Amino acid sequence: MGDKGKRLRIDASGREEKSKILPSPFKFHISPETLPPYFSLRYLQKEYCISKCTKDQKAAFADTILKLTQLSWSEINSCPRHGSGYERIKRNAIHPSIPKNITAEVNIISFRFFGKAPMVGYRDRATFYVVWLDPNFKVYDHG
Repeated sequence: MGDKGKRLRIDASGREEKSKILPSPFKFHISPETLPPYFSLRYLQKEYCISKCTKDQKAAFADTILKLTQLSWSEINSCPRHGSGYERIKRNAIHPSIPKNITAEVNIISFRFFGKAPMVGYRDRATFYVVWLDPNFKVYDHG
């Protein structure tokens, strides 16, 4: 993009053309609470990666993601933590180093994916970023 409010476009001869971006007459605001979760493995830590899981754990992880994407965040919020819900994890309970992109104000949460084994990460709007898969219960203290 070039100037604010302008869009650069290449014409058939390869020259740049500027065209004004027209504002949309419709502005929609969709609450993330009404959406199903999106899952991202972008920040998955190597020591707790899916490659460290057994075949059954990998299958359970995929099944859990499929099950959770059938619910909205609002529905998930009302589920029990050992069901389809989640629990918040205190930062000082986390054993591995916390990646720098997880700042102090970010809530760390965990879903169960293999029995009571958690996938731990954080939510940003409708996306859950999986940071650690923890089938051996080593990521945080399980009081």
